Amino acid sequence: MGLNVIMLGAPGAGKGTQAERFARQRGLPKISTGEILRQGIKDQLPMALVARATMDRGELVDDETMVTIVRERLVRPDADAGFVLDGFPRTVSQARSLDTIIEARGNGPLVVVDIVVPEEHLVRRLAGRRICSKCGTNAEPADGAGTTCQRCGGVLVQRDDDGQQVVLERLRVYHLATEPLVHYYRGRPTFRTVNGAQAPDRVARELDATIDEAAAQGARAALEAQGSAGR
Repeated sequence: MGLNVIMLGAPGAGKGTQAERFARQRGLPKISTGEILRQGIKDQLPMALVARATMDRGELVDDETMVTIVRERLVRPDADAGFVLDGFPRTVSQARSLDTIIEARGNGPLVVVDIVVPEEHLVRRLAGRRICSKCGTNAEPADGAGTTCQRCGGVLVQRDDDGQQVVLERLRVYHLATEPLVHYYRGRPTFRTVNGAQAPDRVARELDATIDEAAAQGARAALEAQGSAGR
């Protein structure tokens, strides 16, 4: 039975860091659409090049293209034991398509975790966040006193979209876009929320326990559904 996880969270909630940490500890691939697109462009994959052309025109990549890119990634052997998705799905349409992919895989339920942080905390975090100018890795606010990336040694700089007014607009857009997605998942036995306004280590421990409990409940629900269908 695979462990299939989606991590949701507003900009600054720490979902990217927590997704990477959880995936590494569990031996699962951490899959983000940004990383898929960057690698696909590097490898000159047709779908990734189509997506890049769309973004270069200042347009959003359509759901069908994003679903195709994610579906191709999820059929690779390293995802057989499960995965951690970060940044996908972003729309209800994408979520429905992902449900179809998960059903076809037949490899365990989908656990959805929403990392929740009050908006004032998010604004403060993002204003203090730095990003590597070379490899794009986010530096945690606690590491902000440093000037170089711990991963590659590149210079840490503030992102253009981390100014306060831009942050507030990003959060407004995120909540508008994500509210329907959270509503779509909320009624499932495998949906959970985690308090992200805690120390990172405490958030990680809560995520570990929450995801394991949700996965177990999802497996029980699937067995009960199979039993009901067999009667």
